Amino acid sequence: MYGYPSLSTIRKLIYKRGFVKINKQRIPITSNEIVAKIPGGKVDCVEDIVNQIYTCGENFKEVNNFIWPFKLRNPRGGFEAKRHPYTRGGDWGNRESFINEIVTRML
Repeated sequence: MYGYPSLSTIRKLIYKRGFVKINKQRIPITSNEIVAKIPGGKVDCVEDIVNQIYTCGENFKEVNNFIWPFKLRNPRGGFEAKRHPYTRGGDWGNRESFINEIVTRML
């Protein structure tokens, strides 16, 4: 499933489930010193990462390659119907702005 997350959803994901790749290791984002290691040196803090991802800014590619993919669990309450698209009452497909609700259930 995919969609267009809000700024608050991106912020929650980064702060709660955010990890970075340093020397092929998965390291949690605990401080701004870790974020300062992003190649290019134009991102200084965690809020800069959130801003770059939300706005697809000029350093989006570097930030996106530096962040480890999010590992989310199943949503609380379960899935509706995994075999059907969202437009027909299922789960997979484009949820547009409704992705915020399912991501919140997954955190």
